[in-house]
Amino acid sequence: MHMAPTEPLYFVHISDTHIGPDAGFSRHGHVALPCAQRLVDVINSLPAPPDFVVHTGDVVADPHPEAFRLAAQTFSKLRAPVYYVNGNHDAARDIVTYLPMGPREDLTDDPDVLSYRFELKGYRFLILDARGPQEIDPHGLLSEAQLAIVRREAQPEGPPLVVFIHFPALPLNSIWMDEHMLILNGEAFHQALLPARERLRGVFYGHVHQPMQTLRDGICYVACGSAFSQFTAWPPETKMGYDVHALPAYNFVHLLPRQTLVHQHTFPRP
Repeated sequence: MHMAPTEPLYFVHISDTHIGPDAGFSRHGHVALPCAQRLVDVINSLPAPPDFVVHTGDVVADPHPEAFRLAAQTFSKLRAPVYYVNGNHDAARDIVTYLPMGPREDLTDDPDVLSYRFELKGYRFLILDARGPQEIDPHGLLSEAQLAIVRREAQPEGPPLVVFIHFPALPLNSIWMDEHMLILNGEAFHQALLPARERLRGVFYGHVHQPMQTLRDGICYVACGSAFSQFTAWPPETKMGYDVHALPAYNFVHLLPRQTLVHQHTFPRP
């Protein structure tokens, strides 16, 4: 029997920092590292300190040791525990090697897969790895082993559940995003989550470099804007687009005993 949460839990959701192997590395017309450094300062000065920070992937632009060292140096300054999701630009082994995380229970013995869970204040958090083979990049794919974890965790009974993953599961009504960015078996993922929808507080993801929400069958999927550069995703677009005026972003999430609130914030570009 699980005790229902009686107090709020706050976490900051960040994503897609794309830190490179040197401080001047730029991508999509913006320098990445100063934005990540500024974001750390922003999080540390929030009026409501978060219980943890979660990074939903693409910590680095390429899995280069120097990029991970810069990322580790940057995020070590956060005053809250940090958890990471494996993005299509990351590597599970490197995340575990270079980036300290808070207490967790690993859900796989595969060193190339980053999947784990942790519990805090009566809430359960599930981290999944949908990084697929290189030939499908930038799509994601959940292995049968990862789907089995979802089915095991997403039962009707249990504590309030939050899921973190890098890729979007469901179509986004944008031609180029739907052709390139989705989890290829995202529908199977969604179906596997359905038994837990009464206790599922949200599925939080990155990859799309834009804040957006999808509500389907009572499950809310929430994307976080990139920490440095945003895409566009208008319905008729057939090619990747960039919003050159959009600011770097993060989400502040409130888990309350009876509801979830997501505040979407931007911060000044350094």
